[in-house]
Amino acid sequence: MTATDRHAGKTALVTGGSRGIGRAISHRLAREGALVAVHYGHDLTAAERTVKEIQADGGRAFPVHAELGVPGDADTLWAAFDQALAEQDAPAGLDILVNNAGITVPRPIAQVTEADYDRVFAINTKAPFFIIQRGLDRLRDGGRIINISSVATRIAFPPIVSYTMTKAALDYLTLSLAQELGPRRITVNAVAPGYTETEINPTLAVPEIRRRYSEASTFGRLGDPVDIADVVSFVASDDARWVTGQWIDASGGAHLGV
Repeated sequence: MTATDRHAGKTALVTGGSRGIGRAISHRLAREGALVAVHYGHDLTAAERTVKEIQADGGRAFPVHAELGVPGDADTLWAAFDQALAEQDAPAGLDILVNNAGITVPRPIAQVTEADYDRVFAINTKAPFFIIQRGLDRLRDGGRIINISSVATRIAFPPIVSYTMTKAALDYLTLSLAQELGPRRITVNAVAPGYTETEINPTLAVPEIRRRYSEASTFGRLGDPVDIADVVSFVASDDARWVTGQWIDASGGAHLGV
């Protein structure tokens, strides 16, 4: 098997798969042979654009809609996935689940409201928990669960405290599930980006903050979503069959000297 067909015959679901890091992951998995369900919550245009880009590149993909962070979101997502997969004349089931969808709350603790807190946990932590729970009977033995975490869970970064708490909870979920699902040969890992060029971080528009974030990496630049997608593709592949329960730093060496 070559790198270009490492996911041939596999079906993948990428939450938040239409923009930013999720879009790059969707592209990468499809380019390497997977049939990719591109989940979106609100931006149908972005999802359709991502699917068309993948198809134009010779890959296979389809959009799946479900708003996350609301009651019943996991059941809505899986119902939409099942229906859309059947319309693709593809076999039922899933091989690769990437929990990527998330929002941030760029506020220190004194400015976080209860509504902020509830929403960020509903989307970033509760949604992936129940997506996994409801999806375990669809996930084939030997499958992959990849949770997108954050390098911020390993450093003190007060400006996004509530966001980082959601990712720290996801890190523990990763560890626990890896132990539980090992007998089914399902690996569960967390991939942790650092300062990455995406819409989720509006502060990157401020030149001084952009410079500081770039300098945090040992490579002196911001991460590109493709940098993260490459790591996810490896973790999703058979090459990573002996890697589970791990937190994988994909930050470009952010804060190595601090």
